[in-house]
Amino acid sequence: MFQKLKSHQFLFEELVKRDFKKKYKRTVLGVAWSVLAPLLHLLVMRLVFTRFFGRNTPHYTTYLFCGNLVFSFFRESTNEGMTALMDNAGIFTKVNIPKYLFLFSKNVQCLINFGLTLCVFFVFCALDHITFTWRFLLLLYPIACLVLLNLGIGLILSALFVFFRDMQYLWSVFTQLLMYVSAIFYSVDNYSPRVQRLFLVNPVYVIIKYFRVIVIDASLLSWQYHLLMAAEALLVFGVGCWMYKKFNHKFLYYV
Repeated sequence: MFQKLKSHQFLFEELVKRDFKKKYKRTVLGVAWSVLAPLLHLLVMRLVFTRFFGRNTPHYTTYLFCGNLVFSFFRESTNEGMTALMDNAGIFTKVNIPKYLFLFSKNVQCLINFGLTLCVFFVFCALDHITFTWRFLLLLYPIACLVLLNLGIGLILSALFVFFRDMQYLWSVFTQLLMYVSAIFYSVDNYSPRVQRLFLVNPVYVIIKYFRVIVIDASLLSWQYHLLMAAEALLVFGVGCWMYKKFNHKFLYYV
């Protein structure tokens, strides 16, 4: 896979540039929307949920931003990845190139947006009097796992979307449900230990919790937690690769 990516490096770079420019085409603020959109979403969530959930949560703005930051990246990346094949059907039906290039380029474009938002997140941390420590460097680990998770789900969704156009509506409903079970605006501490363990089945929550522990608590998680995060991301990515390999030859008949 990586050898093919290297051999098609020029095409891959052009796809990333195209997707990034296309996203902000004919907008007045352009790239600024990649920062403004999550900020406005955060502002709405803070106004709505602070009164009900944030009274006893220290650094609630940062707590909320951690969840919103991770989930927004996840949702954008998977939504963009789902339509990656269909949006580029006119290319791969005429030229024999690896089809996952289109999905990967979408994810790189979303990763760039995430990086811009992450810079704003660090500014909010400073305003919220969060102490910056060397542990912030460990955030690279959950980000890497999140990228791998997004790629895996993108591979699955884009393959299914070729055969079933209903996937975009089903995924919209599912992500809405996933948002509520990812503890973005509330804490799971009031639940029983058994219920708290159930939250760990959700890989998005696992990554959100990692962000919060590092940023807000300035603590380190166990090696078992690191292993769990990697295992969930690798499992999803493995399933996605398997689906692409299994149905790759059928895509041309359905686009």
